[in-house]
Amino acid sequence: MGEYDVIVVGAGHAGCEAALASARMGMKTLMFSINLEAVAMMPCNPSIGGTGKGHLVREIDALGGEMGINIDKTFIQSKMLNTAKGPAVHSLRAQADKNKYHLEMKKTIEKEPNLDMKQGEVTDLIVEEGKVCGVETKTHTYYTAKAVVLATGTFLSGKIFIGDSAFSSGPNGLAPANELADNLKKHGMKLRRFKTGTPARCLGSSLNYEKMIPQYGDEKIVPFSFMNDEIGENKALCWLTYTNEETHRVIRENFHRSALFGGQIEGIGPRYCPSIEDKVNRFADKERHQIFLEPESKEMNTIYVQGFSTSMPHDIQEKMVHSLPGLENCTILKYAYAIEYDAIDPLQLWPSLETKVLKNLFTAGQINGTSGYEEAAGQGLIAGINASKKVKGNKPLILKRDEAYIGVLIDDLVTKGTKEPYRMLTSRAEYRLLLRHDNADERLRKYGHDAGLVNDEVYSLYLDKMNRIHAEIERLDTIHFSPKSEINDLLEEKGSTRLKEGVTARAILQRPELVYEDLLPYIEHVDLTEEEMRRVTILIKYKGYIEKTLRQVEKVKNMEEKQIPADLDYDDVLNLSLEARQKLKKVRPVTIGQATRISGINPADISVLLIHLKTQYGD
Repeated sequence: MGEYDVIVVGAGHAGCEAALASARMGMKTLMFSINLEAVAMMPCNPSIGGTGKGHLVREIDALGGEMGINIDKTFIQSKMLNTAKGPAVHSLRAQADKNKYHLEMKKTIEKEPNLDMKQGEVTDLIVEEGKVCGVETKTHTYYTAKAVVLATGTFLSGKIFIGDSAFSSGPNGLAPANELADNLKKHGMKLRRFKTGTPARCLGSSLNYEKMIPQYGDEKIVPFSFMNDEIGENKALCWLTYTNEETHRVIRENFHRSALFGGQIEGIGPRYCPSIEDKVNRFADKERHQIFLEPESKEMNTIYVQGFSTSMPHDIQEKMVHSLPGLENCTILKYAYAIEYDAIDPLQLWPSLETKVLKNLFTAGQINGTSGYEEAAGQGLIAGINASKKVKGNKPLILKRDEAYIGVLIDDLVTKGTKEPYRMLTSRAEYRLLLRHDNADERLRKYGHDAGLVNDEVYSLYLDKMNRIHAEIERLDTIHFSPKSEINDLLEEKGSTRLKEGVTARAILQRPELVYEDLLPYIEHVDLTEEEMRRVTILIKYKGYIEKTLRQVEKVKNMEEKQIPADLDYDDVLNLSLEARQKLKKVRPVTIGQATRISGINPADISVLLIHLKTQYGD
């Protein structure tokens, strides 16, 4: 029916990034969506970002992806989280107008040259001699491709649970993809069952907001995209309420009616986003749990009850929701449900996200065992880039753990695997002071430019910005203040000690009480944006910590760069423990650094492996 360079199966957050990246890299690309309403759909939270996740979105943007640009167009409330802590954990989160988010992404896809979009269900892969050569649809239509990206989300053998009711379905009432799941098994892919869920949606006008605590967005909004300086203002309020003893009583008395506790659900759910009945069960001593009420749109009168995911039947959901302060008389428009779906074992993937089972087949998003729109989009972007590079015959882009949260995410998946839906957390990154929200462009813009996703004009603007930042840091070293300087008034005002000897402006900025903007009345003005001023503050204030982390990275650099031949026979490696041999065969690490992170591999195994490599392959 058609010949393409790259075919992307799925149009969620992973599929959109994969397809756009492929098309923008010059590949003739086709993206399938089981339903066009599923393009960039938000079947759960109407939000983008959050702790750890906001970092991922900034990295996607730095690499030339679309998620940050799209949320900047469609947000209704934006807030920087964790501002009381250090810059390593600052994370942006924005409430989206979910309809506009979908429509704006769909428009972007429709206007993209080299990219076709079709509604249709892909049911099988065309495989020849261990290589994927295209796809077959439910109507027995065939499309050929040089590479295929599977970004199927929670559609693979999707099954919804509400109380003792269970039925085959994808998210949001859309059709599941049952045949494709069966055929992936036929082709040798190992699948497992995972589970997630989504809370109820209520009629906004039926809530009593006087009983809730308003949650405001930031007065000064930081954009997700480095392409934007200003993006408008907050247009909506969120609200906070709490569960109470009555809520917990209703849940405890009806544990047996929950699909989760009734035994109907086989899949493993997300540890960091449990259902409300799971919270009440696991934290029995806790008197209340936070519940956030989040608007889904300015046009729609629907409120997302965040933190209240459940698989209880409808009658119990009514009692649970109506027990919440402010929701006593609310109208439930859409009941909560749990959904079970198939995902692959990510140990079947190379770090490029190409499968080890079938060549030219890449996977991204929840099919790889992750949860969240942002984790999906980051993988989708890398899968799209690497599928295109594979077609061109170029080396894949593999981000290291000290370069990106996306690198941490993918390395965790392909090295350690996951037995539950994986969520990005800042604590997963050992070099998180380097992987800050503010410096994603400094870490990744060059990769995006080299891939062809960041054009010359945008890259030149980035280089100019970095030159201004570093020039200002150098300039601050040339500005001196004496103990008689008027800046002492500022220091007293900020709770800092007065000067006892002459110091530079840079030294003053190292004090924890001050930021760059505080110095402006005392130094010659330089035209910097707010973002550039923040970066100057961070680079000066945390210089010592950053340099210490860079030294840690340097210590393991040789391990990370030491390649392991793809065809290495681990049975030939003498003195390697049986457990290490089995695990190395399963993961097939690309570098020694990756091998060290495999669970069960100890330093003695690494020493044996290094000796073997030196003996057989030299330095």
